[in-house]
Amino acid sequence: MRSPSPELVDAVWAHGRTMPEADAAHWRQDACGAWMRREHFGREDSEFGWKMERVQPGGADSADNLRPFNLRNHYDVANGRQQCRVTADRSNVPAEKYARPPRNRHL
Repeated sequence: MRSPSPELVDAVWAHGRTMPEADAAHWRQDACGAWMRREHFGREDSEFGWKMERVQPGGADSADNLRPFNLRNHYDVANGRQQCRVTADRSNVPAEKYARPPRNRHL
């Protein structure tokens, strides 16, 4: 995929899961539950870096066919499911509390 337009990046970002404990303008979770930070699109040096993944084989690079994924996670188009290597870390956080700041852990 060539460099996406800012409008496409925004539209794909909107597919990320919002969480009540985090500002949705800056933080979302991917389909694996891993945290992503909006400003870290394409940043491989960030725990919260993210990318766009196609979810339908042979589909266009459009917001309908792209989803946001943490850089360490992947969507397997052939099998129709996500491949998760990272998810949100809630260790030592009581169920009724929020993990602040957001953090990830490797599976």
